Amino acid sequence: MRDALLTPRPTPNRVLPTIAGALVLAFALPVFLLAGWRLTGWALAVVLWLGVHALDVVLARTRARAGNLAASGVQAFGIFFKSIGLLVVLVAAVASSPRLALAAGLTYALAYTLELGLSLLTYYGRTP
Repeated sequence: MRDALLTPRPTPNRVLPTIAGALVLAFALPVFLLAGWRLTGWALAVVLWLGVHALDVVLARTRARAGNLAASGVQAFGIFFKSIGLLVVLVAAVASSPRLALAAGLTYALAYTLELGLSLLTYYGRTP
């Protein structure tokens, strides 16, 4: 069991998890409309999700051009910057409207959780 988890595998394609996250956000829109919630919470979640994925694309291109050591630094910076950026935006949203921040945070978290789960499934679902 330990070897199955620790054996390196090639990086899986990220298209399916990304599409799944986008579908969560798309299906959240009718929920917001039917529940009568403010659409700004949904819109903030979508903007955060798009921003994170845009940064992923930029960092992936930068990593491809950099050497192995530089690519590791770029990846570490990207993870740190995305986390801090999301935190700053959500804290600012909490300061202005707690309900807006809650709606945006939960919607983003649902999309992120599905993406993460599918990414892990595609990574560990392959034979090494």
